[in-house]
Amino acid sequence: MGDVEIHYLAVLATQSREGLPPYWRFRLDDVVIVEGEWGRVEEIAMTYVVIRIWDQRRLIVPLNDFIEKPFQNWTRKTADIIGTVFVHADYTVPVDGVRAELKRLVDGHPKWDGNACVLQVTNATERTVELRALVSARNSSDAWELRCDVREGLILFLQRHHPECLPRVRAELDPPGKEPSTDVTA
Repeated sequence: MGDVEIHYLAVLATQSREGLPPYWRFRLDDVVIVEGEWGRVEEIAMTYVVIRIWDQRRLIVPLNDFIEKPFQNWTRKTADIIGTVFVHADYTVPVDGVRAELKRLVDGHPKWDGNACVLQVTNATERTVELRALVSARNSSDAWELRCDVREGLILFLQRHHPECLPRVRAELDPPGKEPSTDVTA
């Protein structure tokens, strides 16, 4: 880094509320979310930062934005991450069976780092229960692939072994020929 860049970063640091130069907040190849876009820091120039977005586009962000606006850095200290998978199912779903299937899916999966593997019921609506699987990976790219594989695997498990537990809409219908009741006290 040249003297001009160091001077520029020192000026930016004095203008920042936190006083930290931007290069202390992210490095080349860090995974960040900026302006709602997920990508990797590809280039840090004197006045801008290039973020390579997941779909290979490039987002050019003024360096000042990293001082003045919040952003997420998923790899500031380490790259490992926990991924979340949500599956909605009928109330009759055998949670312990789905939990065992999740464990089977991640055991030996090349993207799983061996740390987190948890299935919990995290919500219940009038129609379904929400199952949340947490699985960990070495980095966000591995976590994305692991999450997709786990989601597909859990859906396939329910389709093959418990199709009655897939979300459904229930309605109570009057038998044919019976007039609907208009009695509000009944």
